[in-house]
Amino acid sequence: IPFLRILITHLNYNHLPKSIFKEKGTIVVLFQNPKDTAVSIFHFHNNGTQSVPSYSSRDEFFSGFMKDLWGSCFDPAVTWNKHIEDKNTMVIIYEDLKGNLTASVKQIAAFFVFSPTAEQVQVTEGRHTFQPVSVKAQEPHGAVGLILFHKGVFGVWKNVFAEAQNQKLATKFTVCLEVAKLGVKFKYDVYCKA
Repeated sequence: IPFLRILITHLNYNHLPKSIFKEKGTIVVLFQNPKDTAVSIFHFHNNGTQSVPSYSSRDEFFSGFMKDLWGSCFDPAVTWNKHIEDKNTMVIIYEDLKGNLTASVKQIAAFFVFSPTAEQVQVTEGRHTFQPVSVKAQEPHGAVGLILFHKGVFGVWKNVFAEAQNQKLATKFTVCLEVAKLGVKFKYDVYCKA
């Protein structure tokens, strides 16, 4: 197909169609720090949707989360870490995106070999912040669109998990990602320490 197509997915690297790599697709991968990812998963499970199980407490959820009952949130990061230097792949960290949206928009545009004007960058920023995207999510996803977005801020984990739980997540991060290139991009000391 001769025109640009954009596909959005939660699929991990190993589950993407191989044609993406054969056809030289360009891939932007977005990660959120692991602690806030856990909070997002907790809220998604406890949103009242019957298609996913809910949990009576944060402790019950955390126990399942640490046992990787739904797959580990660290697995995609470990897998993508192997491809972080692939020419057709760009990894972005949500906290960096939120922290400097203008720089992030320009960085993504440069990756796609676009040269947006200052006005185009400003329009993109206005349309793609948390509020307009979360409101628009109901169009393609129906009622589920309302629960795909929680707060759009980072650091929420500080108000959710107990100190012992935070320490267990920190230990798992150290085991899985501390020395990985992607682990460094997470800026764990900045975004995941109380």
